[in-house]
Amino acid sequence: MAITLYTFSTPNGVKISIALELLKLQYKAVNVDITKGEQKTPEFLKVSLNGRIPAITDTEGPGSTSSAPFSLFESGAILQYLADKYDPEYKISYKPGTLEHYKTNEWLFFQNAGLGPMQGQANHFVKFAPEKVPYGIKRYTDETKRLYGVLEERLKENGTGFLVGDHISIADISTVGWVQCSHFIDIDLTEFPEVNKWLDRLLAIEGVKKGFDVPVKWPFFKE
Repeated sequence: MAITLYTFSTPNGVKISIALELLKLQYKAVNVDITKGEQKTPEFLKVSLNGRIPAITDTEGPGSTSSAPFSLFESGAILQYLADKYDPEYKISYKPGTLEHYKTNEWLFFQNAGLGPMQGQANHFVKFAPEKVPYGIKRYTDETKRLYGVLEERLKENGTGFLVGDHISIADISTVGWVQCSHFIDIDLTEFPEVNKWLDRLLAIEGVKKGFDVPVKWPFFKE
């Protein structure tokens, strides 16, 4: 089995398992329990120098040797790698050089540089900060809602039910785990009907649902 995925049940972690499931690739999943600091162990830092999940190794990747397989961290970089190497039929991507290819990168980076960091900060101030900081809660929750509004307009603009083109792509995959956790900060998705329909559409795809349950059953679905 060439690919090993180092992951945990987080919106960033499930991006890669969803992609792997949609591509129907065999892989080994290693649970890196970030609540116990396992992301900071010397063994994991050899794979992910930044000490963050997700990360992968691939014994068939560029520059691999028997003692040191190719390794990659940062979810956006991993998604692009999987699309480049393992998606010749463009199941989760689009042909390089096309409009859809560049728009996929646009919305992938939108999530990685905007929605993820802002919603992550909102999650922290709402759920995990040792003291309530009203300014932090309002700042990051308001910005997250603004970004959901951008997603809403994009889905209206594209008109296919996906962020780019006419099928699921790494842009959707990068975003779906975060939107699924919007209830953490009391975002009501009925305020964003296109985003709400998009989430339901993606969760109905078998590979997406399976990917959420790696490395363990996803604990954050609303009852």
